[in-house]
Amino acid sequence: MTRTATRPAGSRASADRLARLLNLVPYLLARPGIEIAEAAGDLGVSERQLREDLELLWVCGLPGYGPGDLIDMAFDGDRVTITYDAGIDRPLRLTPDEALALVVALRMLVETPGVANREAVERALAKIENAAGDLVGAPVAVQLAGDTERAETLRATVERGRALRITYYTAARDETTERTIDPLRMLSVGGRAYVEAWCRRAEAVRMFRADRIDAVTELDEPAVVPPQARAHDLTGGVFRPAPDLPLITLRIGRGERWITEYYPCERVEAGEGDRWLVSLRVTDLGWARRFVLGLGPEVTVVAPAELAEQVRAQAVAALDAYASPAPASPEPAPAP
Repeated sequence: MTRTATRPAGSRASADRLARLLNLVPYLLARPGIEIAEAAGDLGVSERQLREDLELLWVCGLPGYGPGDLIDMAFDGDRVTITYDAGIDRPLRLTPDEALALVVALRMLVETPGVANREAVERALAKIENAAGDLVGAPVAVQLAGDTERAETLRATVERGRALRITYYTAARDETTERTIDPLRMLSVGGRAYVEAWCRRAEAVRMFRADRIDAVTELDEPAVVPPQARAHDLTGGVFRPAPDLPLITLRIGRGERWITEYYPCERVEAGEGDRWLVSLRVTDLGWARRFVLGLGPEVTVVAPAELAEQVRAQAVAALDAYASPAPASPEPAPAP
């Protein structure tokens, strides 16, 4: 994979810890009574990290998770011994349903944009499919939400490391623009496929939704990402509220409370009756105007005044359009 497949440090740390935990029980079973300092040296971690791993292992085990199902161990000073391994020393035997579930999960992982070490996942999938036998032919198709033909084309282009020229629709401003981008990675967030790239037009890293890219052309030149470009931390979602973005305040009814769960809000306060006051950051007031108009009559703009006026003006224009009679259709000419 190219640099576009690099994982965040947190993801690498989690993957490293998972691998260490999977190896830790067999390691300790083969060395009963080993000193924690010696084990930490063999595993290449600090004593503190090893103790944290052992505490985590203590609450791991077989489904049911009662006292007789969890991994257990005994400490004698600075020495540790596994006293119950929860069956981790036995070869894994999958039932047909478990094997099929694992095959489906790995197929989905292969289709996920931005997955690092795709080749390793494909090798593991091939081995399990070979062991599963006839289950491989089960009528199961895996496709992620938002994973369209356009997303697949983008994924292949990103992996080749080429620059792209795209025609992109920006919903926040309701406009279509031409851009040349240098992709960093493909990823899936909230069931939608995105390409994260250095945008030469904006001179910054931007996220582009695959289903809003109306046209894409792969250029002959390689993607060149400036040294200052950094991939975004998307643990909180694609939209990242910033203090310099417009802050709007709405008075909402019970039917619109879903807003507080779907959008990052800075303030939510109970108002009169069942009304709530909700404040949130938006990309611009144009998007906010369309957002409010789509919510219905139980929403009132409290601030800013500019947004309230925009909503009022567009609502009045819409009502005027409905009030105006449609032009009469011309009568057909008489037959000769």
